[in-house]
Amino acid sequence: MSNKNTIFYRGKQEISADFSAEQISSDGAVLLLEKLERKHRLIEYYSDFIPDHRDIFRIIHPMYKLLKQRVFMCVQGYEDCNDVDHLKNDPVFQDILRGDMASQPTLSRLENSLNKSSIFALCYAWIDKYVSSLAGRDEVIIDIDCTDDPTHGRQQLSLFNGFYGQFMYNELFFHDGQTGQIILPILRPGNSHSNKWYVSILKRIIVRIRAVYPAMKITIRADSGYSSPQFYKLADRYDLYYAIGQSSNDVLKRKTSRARKAVEHLYAKQSEKHQHFITTTYQAGSWHKAQKCVTKVESTGKGMNVRHIITNIEGDPRAIYFGFYVKRGETSENRIKEVKNMCFSDRLSTHGFWSNFFRLLVSSLAYEFMLLIKKAIKATKFEKAKVWQVNTIRTRLLKVGAMIKITKRRIYYRFSKAFVYQDLLGDLLRQN
Repeated sequence: MSNKNTIFYRGKQEISADFSAEQISSDGAVLLLEKLERKHRLIEYYSDFIPDHRDIFRIIHPMYKLLKQRVFMCVQGYEDCNDVDHLKNDPVFQDILRGDMASQPTLSRLENSLNKSSIFALCYAWIDKYVSSLAGRDEVIIDIDCTDDPTHGRQQLSLFNGFYGQFMYNELFFHDGQTGQIILPILRPGNSHSNKWYVSILKRIIVRIRAVYPAMKITIRADSGYSSPQFYKLADRYDLYYAIGQSSNDVLKRKTSRARKAVEHLYAKQSEKHQHFITTTYQAGSWHKAQKCVTKVESTGKGMNVRHIITNIEGDPRAIYFGFYVKRGETSENRIKEVKNMCFSDRLSTHGFWSNFFRLLVSSLAYEFMLLIKKAIKATKFEKAKVWQVNTIRTRLLKVGAMIKITKRRIYYRFSKAFVYQDLLGDLLRQN
């Protein structure tokens, strides 16, 4: 080796390496997040609802800066507080945060400082922020669904759930079925049934919407876990429209037996695909009145598939099922996957229940920033980018090398020339 920096030889070429380059960040597109925050003030809004009991004369990092650092780290793919150890010299984060980054203990103290009343205040603030975005709309579709978050420690209220067969937390999400916004995220104990608390929470959401928009049409969409007598009473009281899945039982089997036998005889035995819809009425013993039930009796080519929906929406049963109900797979289930798997709401690994609830809110706030980026991309001419999910946006757009040159009157970001999507990022940075 000719010198200590030589790594290997490629033929007669000497390959060497050292650490003499300028400070370079791999998270250059944090600048885009900063622009979105300046425009929408999301983090500033929520930071006002986090109580700060610290000695005002000893505060180095304001609450706004702490929440901003935590959310921006999450957006960039750093899910834990101790990831700050890998970023403490990052020039982009230091510039955006206007100084050194807060340490892992400081961020952990923030997470553990919130109690029940603080979390409730943040939840109500979340609903109010959503309601403020409804100007100009005359209809809202609320998708309701939950997901499991397996736990591997001794977190508070991490309990065994017999349906999922594991110790876990139960995360409940209310999504806007038209925009993808999170109306409200809720953390529940691990042994919670799907419909635990959801009717009372939904009532609070509806009351706040109707207080500002009394004539707003509200439609609820959910799977069979949310079909309950309390919900149908709520729907009647507040004039809600709904399409709710209904699990099969002996009564529904008798009501649909004739159609099932016909489809099974004519199509299923011949391994042919066919769909037949029928409309009946159904009333469980605990319901206050009978409801319209739309049933899909389907031969899949490999067997029978029967699905029931309780609804008060008028129209063709096929249109209700395929034109409305099944769309919750994209607007709710896929969005929950993004929050959980791509914005790390499955990293609820602190000890306290309320600190883990706060982590869920941070992940949901990171998702909201990704939603703003998606909306901004749709205003550009880059068609392929308009279908990107959160992980793709992070990998292809936000992870870009950048250097910063700071003078007395200017801060100049220099992105890598090799960046493939420089035209897209440039358009997003120049958007008003």
